[in-house]
Amino acid sequence: MSGRKNTNSKSSKFWDKAASKYSQQAISDIPSYEKKLEISRRYFSAQSSVFEFGCGTGSTALIHAPYVEHVHAIDFSEKMIDIAKAKAANAGITNVRFEKDSIDNFVSPPESYDAVLGLNVLHLLDDMDTAIAKSFQLIKPGGVFITSSACLSEGFYVLLWPLLWLGKLFGKVPTVKFISVRSLVKSLVAAGFEIDHQWRPSKALWVFIVAKKP
Repeated sequence: MSGRKNTNSKSSKFWDKAASKYSQQAISDIPSYEKKLEISRRYFSAQSSVFEFGCGTGSTALIHAPYVEHVHAIDFSEKMIDIAKAKAANAGITNVRFEKDSIDNFVSPPESYDAVLGLNVLHLLDDMDTAIAKSFQLIKPGGVFITSSACLSEGFYVLLWPLLWLGKLFGKVPTVKFISVRSLVKSLVAAGFEIDHQWRPSKALWVFIVAKKP
């Protein structure tokens, strides 16, 4: 699993507290998760350098590790990163670097990575467009940005907004943004990406997109 984040301290504390329970959650839709892994690997090679922001407890980064040269994965929850590091050590995986950081503060030379992953996280950022623009800068020409994003602005999900607002006000939930497939695609194209693959099962809450940098 991968997930979440914005950079304020309340959200960081929320995910620190949730880290242990989060790491034990079972994947709700294994066939879809495996399909997303398989599609992602079409864009990887043994020489690929991959960056993931909002990596959660690191499961997806570790699953991709055998198929690439290196993965640099960050999350702004220290507890999440501690769990991810322990998973890597227990599995004997040495080509994944886990680091406490946020996409807002992350510093790396332009065009450092063949692929950037932002999985289950864009709708939990304060500024999705800035994260997408920064991802574009980090990716080499011909590389890809891969995202699986919840689209809460569509259908009855928008009715959840008042409850989520109250939950955030009382520190029970982190920031949650209501985005749509259309707004996500628009943001990706505005940043300079070309949509190379888009998949959304019928009635699914999320959309999976691979966007290529020309």
